[in-house]
Amino acid sequence: MTSRGSSHKGSAGRRKGRKVAGRPREIAPTSVTVLSTATGARLDLVGGADRDTSVQGVTLRAQDVQPGDLFAALPGAATHGARFADQAVAAGATAILTDPAGRAELSRVLPPETAVAVLIHPAPRTVLGSVSARVYGNPSQRLKLIGITGTSGKTTTSYLVEAALLAAGHSVGLIGTVETRVNGVAQPSSLTTPEAPTLQALLASMLEDGVDVVVMEVSSHALSLGRVDGAHFAIGAFTNLSQDHLDFHQTMRAYFNAKAQLFVPSSPNHAVRAVVCVDDEWGQRMADLARRPGEAAHLQPVTVSTGPTPAHWHAGPSDLTGEGTSHTPITEPDGDHVLVMPLPGRYNVANGLLAVAVAHAAGVPISTALDAVASVSVPGRLQRVDRGQPFLALVDYAHKPGAVEAVLATLRGQLGEGPGRVAIVVGAGGDRDAGKRPLMGEAAARGAELVIVTDDNPRSEEPAAIRSEVLAGARGVDAAERPAGAEPVREVGDRAAAIAEAVAWARPGDIVLVAGKGHEAGQEINGVKHPFDDRDVVAQALESSTPQSASTDSVAAEGDR
Repeated sequence: MTSRGSSHKGSAGRRKGRKVAGRPREIAPTSVTVLSTATGARLDLVGGADRDTSVQGVTLRAQDVQPGDLFAALPGAATHGARFADQAVAAGATAILTDPAGRAELSRVLPPETAVAVLIHPAPRTVLGSVSARVYGNPSQRLKLIGITGTSGKTTTSYLVEAALLAAGHSVGLIGTVETRVNGVAQPSSLTTPEAPTLQALLASMLEDGVDVVVMEVSSHALSLGRVDGAHFAIGAFTNLSQDHLDFHQTMRAYFNAKAQLFVPSSPNHAVRAVVCVDDEWGQRMADLARRPGEAAHLQPVTVSTGPTPAHWHAGPSDLTGEGTSHTPITEPDGDHVLVMPLPGRYNVANGLLAVAVAHAAGVPISTALDAVASVSVPGRLQRVDRGQPFLALVDYAHKPGAVEAVLATLRGQLGEGPGRVAIVVGAGGDRDAGKRPLMGEAAARGAELVIVTDDNPRSEEPAAIRSEVLAGARGVDAAERPAGAEPVREVGDRAAAIAEAVAWARPGDIVLVAGKGHEAGQEINGVKHPFDDRDVVAQALESSTPQSASTDSVAAEGDR
């Protein structure tokens, strides 16, 4: 079938063939007439296309088009996707979804002999999710989809829930910041939540491979930009809310409202069941919004708490072992248990309790979930790097003020009253919420004897300007508010040099924390991503000073971009 002068017809059979990464092997055709009727988009037939023209895939990227695809040509910040429609049609696209401006652009870029069906909608992004779900057979309605949202804790909670589901015998998919796992096969993730066409194709692929439950992180951007439109969530979970992404949302209220789309009963994205951590005021508000007056008790939100707020699931005081494992008594409506968490910190107790409650809501026995979470490690979440040195070296993803404060408090708690000190290497990302930069500096200075401000991912911004904002916050903290014996805040722009300086500073019993990038394997500068993995760089610095036997394991933490 060629892409010009011919089209896929509605009478065509299911498309079968080689496996394309992230897509199902077999896709039933969907006619453009069905899509037009379902979305209200006007159907414009170009060349030899007709109302029976069918599509068997969806993509936003012309370079990813497969024969029979619908190409979503959406308006963007820099250019209009319709400008790439000729490439899409040449690759085999049989239909295009666009807006009126995009339709005008098609008249300029498409060759005269083109045969393609065009769906024209005034706001095509608002229907892209439902179109993608329809084309891929509404996969989320045929498996159990669990969405986890919040500022911090999404990744850790997702891993814990996944472990509990696997232990209960489910076939589980995971979609998140660190990776996507399809029946145990890991692939890197570039977005916390993929765009709608990618997400729906991935869900269909997982379903085809036998997956019956999918756990996914759901970002505020995904909810605001329609990436999860068309997804049917069986369970939605909320971790917490603290300052982040205000470059996009502008206010904390708007940020909260974006997250709330997963819980408010009137939202098309709402989950059937809600599990909400009510440790902060935002969680308490979320639980209130998720309530459904007059509906059955099993549809009402389940709440979890590690503090004074009453909840269905509640964690008592924790006992911490010397290795950082916590043992916490918990109560739930049917009994008492002990939650064992290999990740230290009260915030990880909250993550663990939330995960067990979510797994239980999904049908997993509590004892099975508790056993499973007791041995989970999460990449780049207070991941220990050991090269035989007499101090603790950790890499963590904390890149928000609240996350930096929480992880430093946890590490200081591990030190207790001993002579050990804490060093933190910290920076802030470019082209992101600038308001949090001085707050991160403040949190670092209040929690560590040594603060080295360095570059994170500057992206398109001037690195020195970003550092100056973090430095202003750190150096603005009064000496009386810093740990006893704290040293002046340092600035070392080169991240590897900053890490080496912190390692050289440490003495027996100290803790060196490299924060901000966690599992990331690159550093983005001026549009170029350079290979850079904090874990490898820390290991190299340690080997240069202490060339001994090595091991790497995970002992804690959190903060998801």
